[in-house]
Amino acid sequence: MKVLQWSPCDRAPGEVKLGPFVLNAVRDCPVKGGKHPLIVLSHGYGGTYLSHRDTAAALADAGFIVAALNHPDDNALTFDPARANSLTALVDRPEDIRRLIDFMLTEAPDATMIDRQKIGFFGFSRGGYTGLVLAGAEPDFKAMRTHCDDPTGKSCALVDPAQAPTGPWVHDQRIKAFVIADPLASVFPSARTLSGISAPVQLWRSQEGGDGVSPKEVDAIAANLPAGTVFHVVPGSRHFAFLAVCPEAMRASLSEICTDPNGFDRAAFHERLNSAVSAFFQEHLQPSGNR
Repeated sequence: MKVLQWSPCDRAPGEVKLGPFVLNAVRDCPVKGGKHPLIVLSHGYGGTYLSHRDTAAALADAGFIVAALNHPDDNALTFDPARANSLTALVDRPEDIRRLIDFMLTEAPDATMIDRQKIGFFGFSRGGYTGLVLAGAEPDFKAMRTHCDDPTGKSCALVDPAQAPTGPWVHDQRIKAFVIADPLASVFPSARTLSGISAPVQLWRSQEGGDGVSPKEVDAIAANLPAGTVFHVVPGSRHFAFLAVCPEAMRASLSEICTDPNGFDRAAFHERLNSAVSAFFQEHLQPSGNR
């Protein structure tokens, strides 16, 4: 697994270029202050550890250490459709996050700077599914539709019941708070599949969905999560609105991911998103406040 880390830093940021992306950051900046809560980030189908780079940076500015990984079977840098579309890629995702947390708490260079009692999770799309499983959900893959060209997923074929994984599923009680954005929801068709979740959840939904994510299915998840779950619906948005604003060089070749409906301002939305996500984790993980 490949991982990027964002951390609180007291040096003036400059431009750091990673492929087509330009980050306002400092390479290898020493972590500022004492121990900090840890947030782990899980990207969606074919994404990367840079898919939510602005959210990661905002969380680091708010006092968190943030670790984002490339899921080995399902990322843009080593994308293999046969592997990414396999059920194994979904089954393995929670284990990827557990391994990431193990590494961050033991072998990572800044392991001693992490408060191991204060760990949070942010996940989008398949990453949202990943977070729900880690929180205690028990997915039902017989209810899942396979990946196909229909952006709604409604016409895609159901998974062969004989091939549907049945667990055991990887849960991780070290994670104390979860932000879930437009999750792959079809594998959680009932309250029973979500009954194991007790940690605080902030759930986000796009208005129109897409890429196999149905707004109605996300609404059903919201209804079946514990009392106190914070649920946001983003007016005028499609599924990929939760990704960071695309660099100009990517917009023509990745228009589905980079283009929003007329009238929707992704940059302005991300200011609100990042503020709400930071406030949620501050409420439940109480970072040191170092910035």
